[in-house]
Amino acid sequence: MSREGVLIFPVKSIHALQRNNCSPQGLASVKSRHTQVRDGDSIRYTGGGTSTSFFQRKGGISPILFRLCAVLLLTAASAAALAQSLTIDQIRVIGNRRIPKETILARLFTHVGDTYDPSSVERDFNSLWNTGYFEDLRIEREDTEKGVVLVIYLKEKPNIREIKYNGLNSVTESDVLDRYKKEKVSLSQESQYDATKVKQAETVIKELLAEHGHQFATIKTEVKNIPPASVQIIFNIKEGPTVKVGNIRFVGNQHISSLVLRRSMKNLKPIGIPYSIVFENLFAKTFDSSRLEEDAERVRQAYRDKGYYNAAVESPRTQIRDQGGLNFFTFRPNKGKRIDILMPVEEGERYRLAGIHFTGNKAVTNVRALRASFPLKDGDWFSATLTQKGMDNLKKAYGQLGYINFGLIPKADIDEAKKTVTMTMDIDEGKPFYVGRIEIQGNTLTRDRVIRRELLLQEGQVYNSNLWEMSLLRLNQLDYFDPLKVDQDSEAHQDTENGTVDLLLKVKEKGKNSIGLNGGVSGLSGAFLGLNYQTNNFLGLGETLSLQANIGNINRQFLFGFTQPYFKNKPINLGIQLFNTKSDYNSAKALQATSGQSANLTTQQQSLLQNYNNSTVGMNFSLSYPLPRHNFQRVGFTYSLTDSDITAFSTASQNLFQNIAFRSGIQGQNALNGIVNSNASFSYTFNTVSNPIRPRNGKEISAVFQIAGIGGNVRYIFPAIAYKQFFPMHNLKFDPEGRNILGWRLEAKYIQGWGGDVAPPNNRFYAGGEADIRGFDIRTATPYAYIPNKINFNLTNPDGTCVPRDPNNPQLNQCIQVLLPVYSVVSVGGDFNLTNNLEYRIPIAGPVTFAFFDDFSVDTSLNGGQLRESPEGAAALNAPLYGCPVYNNGACEGGTHVTFDPRIRPLPGTNLQPRMSLGAEIVSMMPIINAPVRLYYAINPLKLNEQVDGENLITRDMFPPGGAGDYSYAQAIQLYGSRYQLREPAKTFRLTVSTTF
Repeated sequence: MSREGVLIFPVKSIHALQRNNCSPQGLASVKSRHTQVRDGDSIRYTGGGTSTSFFQRKGGISPILFRLCAVLLLTAASAAALAQSLTIDQIRVIGNRRIPKETILARLFTHVGDTYDPSSVERDFNSLWNTGYFEDLRIEREDTEKGVVLVIYLKEKPNIREIKYNGLNSVTESDVLDRYKKEKVSLSQESQYDATKVKQAETVIKELLAEHGHQFATIKTEVKNIPPASVQIIFNIKEGPTVKVGNIRFVGNQHISSLVLRRSMKNLKPIGIPYSIVFENLFAKTFDSSRLEEDAERVRQAYRDKGYYNAAVESPRTQIRDQGGLNFFTFRPNKGKRIDILMPVEEGERYRLAGIHFTGNKAVTNVRALRASFPLKDGDWFSATLTQKGMDNLKKAYGQLGYINFGLIPKADIDEAKKTVTMTMDIDEGKPFYVGRIEIQGNTLTRDRVIRRELLLQEGQVYNSNLWEMSLLRLNQLDYFDPLKVDQDSEAHQDTENGTVDLLLKVKEKGKNSIGLNGGVSGLSGAFLGLNYQTNNFLGLGETLSLQANIGNINRQFLFGFTQPYFKNKPINLGIQLFNTKSDYNSAKALQATSGQSANLTTQQQSLLQNYNNSTVGMNFSLSYPLPRHNFQRVGFTYSLTDSDITAFSTASQNLFQNIAFRSGIQGQNALNGIVNSNASFSYTFNTVSNPIRPRNGKEISAVFQIAGIGGNVRYIFPAIAYKQFFPMHNLKFDPEGRNILGWRLEAKYIQGWGGDVAPPNNRFYAGGEADIRGFDIRTATPYAYIPNKINFNLTNPDGTCVPRDPNNPQLNQCIQVLLPVYSVVSVGGDFNLTNNLEYRIPIAGPVTFAFFDDFSVDTSLNGGQLRESPEGAAALNAPLYGCPVYNNGACEGGTHVTFDPRIRPLPGTNLQPRMSLGAEIVSMMPIINAPVRLYYAINPLKLNEQVDGENLITRDMFPPGGAGDYSYAQAIQLYGSRYQLREPAKTFRLTVSTTF
């Protein structure tokens, strides 16, 4: 037996022990440190532990075997005791406050009951330290009789209770947090304090301030402890002086002026009126050193766009100085710093493009088609921008063929003798990819087939990135989901081995039901209050059910509508509307509603304006169908049936509706009631506008042809065509991101009666108002015409009293009336209208937009045959005798026959008068009323300002001789034969709830 208690037994002895029942039960054992043992009867074994075991021999076993058996059993007992002493009996955690003990133990590889292993403990230490939750950590071992106890001592990192930014003025805390997110700095309240992240935050804040002109900003950070385990971080910021760009000069530019090169520096060039000389440097931009290299590359690009292929721009040199000078606006000395920039350039030679060649093109062998992608002809001065644009066009064209991994490497071969550049495009087509699976996420209500029927890509089809973009545009036009963007809401996963692309579309549905309360002031509707209910995407199949009620002092409307976009699972859009409307076409009332003040029109002026009520009950039935193989194009058919009643309040409306020949066989007051309009419309639409309310791009072309008279009692044809488009301003130097939008609308329409009738007066065109030319009053930009009429005029004495019918009984107050023929000047509307609108929209913040606009309109009567009296009306006017040359016993005798001209003639100077409005407006989408609220100011450089002579048919012999006849004749001439003043406003300031286009 060695001193460590290691015993070696022969194999035979082991077998003998097994046969003789060598076990603890076969031997009597006594454990005691003080037991006296006699030689030959017992054996003692110490196994390196703290106790000693004694075994006593019993009968039935030889002394030799007894000794062997005892030694073997003592060895086993010692090994068991040693193993028990290395077992993990307990794991204690000391120092944790916020993190539960269970969370810490869950990260350990060692557990209670395992054998103690130093390597496992080391792994446990690394696992806890790598969490980043602790600033101090150690693991200690304690040996006990029951085993090993592991004690984990830790100190948690403090929690950030508050973050302050003292002295931050140039940017907001929101800007700082946005930059944290962009730079992936995870520093926020309630997060773990980490000194490294605080240093990263300091760097980010300095970079952000430098972009806003504070290059010399300093930051001193304080960390204050907040018991028991939190801290407060205070960034003490000294922004320093504002540093702006000073003088920008170039050295070595001989062929391109410094002005052109300076304009190419989009980041640092001064703000002024573009392409001017006097006002080019109105305001200096803040200096940002990180963007100086970008501008230097833009200067080099400006040279390469002019043919200087080898132009070089050295590293710009900067020099800081005090601004100095006198401020142009405050007339005080300027403060702050300026950094002057000096940019050395080497122009080199100028080269023309000799040609463009292609290599590696196997799928597309038509070289002419490849060359057509480049908007640069052979022999032109070389342009790097146009060359890059051609490469982008080529990549897009290949992408439409499924070659999504298309690669292109341009190589230039310069001929110094001829001063030409030959471009070789080394094409790596890759292989075409096909659509594998298309999965849709987020559509809890909308069924998959409703979405899939709008997709222009199908599974198994050649992948086309352009079709996928158009598919998302079609879905956006449905307005079922939040706006979808290709790069944010869709994912494409390539399987290179199989040549497939799996597409994932993630949608976020809008609310299915919407109940809206709206109201406001509009030139077209006046002051109004409306309630609408709409079930969008009804049953998840795309149907729309809507109820609408608007009540105002100008318009009243009740409407029920239902639309089925796919009838019997075919792309046939069916819709039906039932409506009841009442409109008050009162120009003076509309002006007062929108401007908040009286129109201040005289009685004569108000008699010139249209003032009537139109009550209509009707229905519309429509269907449309997309053209095969033509995306975003639809043809449609609409049938409309309405029953209208007209109530005329002004002389203009009474004369126009009662005398014009818009209803054959009906005249007089009956012409204003029971106007049944049965019409059919055929339409074509091409629409790629991204959003109907706040569009950013796209265009819409629409054409309609309407014919009325298939039933009903009015007959006319109505063709119209409209075009509108929205351009993001990506190419403008002052708006490189394309946030600003240029909108353009052009619309032309015409109306004409047929079958002997003219178009109804209420269907003719009256321009003016926020729907077309904003600077003019509602429905007042119109031609004016002479309308024949007959009136009864009181025969009046010079003292102002009328001549009574019965002189013996003047209390009856019945005056002698003289029937007079007159021509009234009336706004008659046009049969042709051309409207052009331009808007430059600038987003301000959130739903607020600022816009400049230019509105132009021509509203004219081209077809003279469309303004004529009805035969019945003409006969009623020509039949009576006019005047009262003699009155006898209160009755007039005699008179004059007058024949009126059956033509209604537009006044010279009013028929072909163009109107134009220039102005600016602020638009905000109000969430409560769900409509754009606009405040705009407009001036009208083109307007009507005419004095028109009245056409006089009144003669002196129509009045009796004497003072009463003389005085009455003078009054009649003054009222009906004098000059008319037709003057439209020079400017307009208006608040309205509406949209122009």
